[in-house]
Amino acid sequence: MAAWTLSAFRDRSQVVMLTLYKSMVRSKLEYCCPVWNPTKVTEIQKLETVQRSFTRKISGCRDLQYWDRLKKLKFMSLQRRRERNSIIHVWKILNEHAPNDTGFEFKSHQRHGIKAEIPAMNKNAQLSVRTDYDNSFRVRAAQLFNVLPSELRSITLLDSFKVGLGRFMEQYPDTPPVPGYTPTNDNSMLSWRRTHSMQLS
Repeated sequence: MAAWTLSAFRDRSQVVMLTLYKSMVRSKLEYCCPVWNPTKVTEIQKLETVQRSFTRKISGCRDLQYWDRLKKLKFMSLQRRRERNSIIHVWKILNEHAPNDTGFEFKSHQRHGIKAEIPAMNKNAQLSVRTDYDNSFRVRAAQLFNVLPSELRSITLLDSFKVGLGRFMEQYPDTPPVPGYTPTNDNSMLSWRRTHSMQLS
């Protein structure tokens, strides 16, 4: 789809290119992404390559490194957007805007506000089972949701929640895995959170 779009339209201006990308390319890459959100670096890189290649064709962006293009275009990486979509889906489950077919449970804490419960895991389980557990939507999406400040998790209007979520996510660097570059971590908000905690300790 990306190749067809670039061959069918010659205008490389930012407005036109971003409109085409959002409507004809990114929408395909993100369909039902909370279900299949990858965590392996190689898989993240393959998906990110589509956006990396497309944005390089935008006028004024050709000579910019991918991370710098994201800043210039005020774009999130596909990886970061998948985490955003996962968080929003958890919020929808909490506020009964989506069916709770994954069995999410929430608990209200006097000090920490509403949090998604993390299901228990057998400590004696095989490594492969633990890896699947850690990367499952039920666990990973709950962890991402719990990273949010309590006042943000308690918002009950979707549009207001999305605005607050966008502002919160801007605090985290967005440097997705790219071949040839060495990032600080795997770029997940969970990893940035751990990195920040280690720096404070």
